[in-house]
Amino acid sequence: MNRFARQSTGSSGELGVRKHRPDYGLLIIASILLGIGLVVMYAISPALAAQGGDVSDNYFVSRQFIAIILGLAAFWFTSKVPFSFWERWQKPLIVVSFLLCIATIALGGLASRWIQLGAFSFQPVEFVKFVLVVLLASFLAKAAESGELKSIKALQPLAITFAAFGFVIVILQRDLGSAFVLLAITAIMAYMAGLPMKRLLIFGGVALVLLTVAIGSTAYRRDRFLTFMQPERDCADAGYHACQALIAVGSGGVLGVGVGRSVQAYGYLPEAANDSIFAIYAEKFGFVGVVALLMLIGSLLLRILNIMARAPNMATRLICAGVFAWLGVQAAVNIGAMLGLLPLKGITLPFISYGGTSLIFVMAALGLVFQISMYTSMRKSLGRSAEGAGTYESTHDRRRNSRPYYSNPKRSY
Repeated sequence: MNRFARQSTGSSGELGVRKHRPDYGLLIIASILLGIGLVVMYAISPALAAQGGDVSDNYFVSRQFIAIILGLAAFWFTSKVPFSFWERWQKPLIVVSFLLCIATIALGGLASRWIQLGAFSFQPVEFVKFVLVVLLASFLAKAAESGELKSIKALQPLAITFAAFGFVIVILQRDLGSAFVLLAITAIMAYMAGLPMKRLLIFGGVALVLLTVAIGSTAYRRDRFLTFMQPERDCADAGYHACQALIAVGSGGVLGVGVGRSVQAYGYLPEAANDSIFAIYAEKFGFVGVVALLMLIGSLLLRILNIMARAPNMATRLICAGVFAWLGVQAAVNIGAMLGLLPLKGITLPFISYGGTSLIFVMAALGLVFQISMYTSMRKSLGRSAEGAGTYESTHDRRRNSRPYYSNPKRSY
């Protein structure tokens, strides 16, 4: 029996897994965020087209719309595919994701992060994030259930895998921002699995030393860090991006300049459609719009946490924790950089930024959480009825239960 549907026992009683209506609120909030991103892209598409050469005014918004359709398809696919599929294919997925990362260097040289084949482009590190969540959920759940999580030897395969990807992403692709997100996903999932805090602090210390070396050994990283400390000292050169981001955010005022009145998108703010999309959004919709966006992102993250709290087993809880870390950390880094609270990094804002690869795999990860939300824990209470039988208390949110999870014995989950 796969861990996704495995029944387990504990001090509080017996757990049984039943299927019920999924958390459609998760999909609704994600759809609203996708709609906001599409509106922003529609508003700045003419400005981007004017800078991008011989393309139509609707070129960028059309591509974003296609990416949203593909993202929804990825969401549907991962919400239907059982977790046992990802467990069975996790090793090939690791190999494929690693080879794709190497391919960026082979095709584009050092510091290349994209595979570009004609009109098609693909960023492998987004695929790596998805694979990492699935891999860690399976690996850490097995280690926790077998009691090997505290063993250094048991964690060696994970350490070797992470070191290999870290070398390619940080040293060859020079993508320190994505490496930070991957590290955050790993740390949060390991903590949720029960890795001792002392060991996590040791790993965190080692990571901090390596981060310091990575920043200090590269001139542009040093400049970016120093610019973060005092961006106003050189707004014409090294601090240009940071200063223009703050100008965009400040220009929005309380209610924003309006959907069709952006100034910063016309070549003033670098990466206006990708890394700097939050600054463009703040310029258009102002403080009120920013608060609304933060509330939507916070509501989505809170729903993921609620689903994690009632997930049927360790593997599913870890998937939710990984997706929560992925979306939460990436949103925090992107928004923090635009507000001058963090150094600038090439990190997209989930659901909002332009780019098909990021959007597709974010929606694929959310599809995993949506599937988990279909299954809840029915906890057998310690009290007994007059007939001597245990009574069951639902730990989910009163949504109607349907058939048992294993209603079809021939189907493998």
